[in-house]
Amino acid sequence: MTTLYRLLTGEDDSAFCHKVSEALSKGWALHGSPSYAWDQRQGRMYCAQAVIKDVDARYDPSMKLGAQ
Repeated sequence: MTTLYRLLTGEDDSAFCHKVSEALSKGWALHGSPSYAWDQRQGRMYCAQAVIKDVDARYDPSMKLGAQ
């Protein structure tokens, strides 16, 4: 059993929420609280959310984490 980790990032908009929701629908679980950062130059809020998932596979750096 291997625990995989991903950090989902993006502009704080509905597309980011859909990205997180898609990961949850594929069995990933939230890991910790979301983080937010204001980009002064762009005038936009960005966010990040860590997710984890246990898989029955040996970890390999070539794994496509989003496909797990």
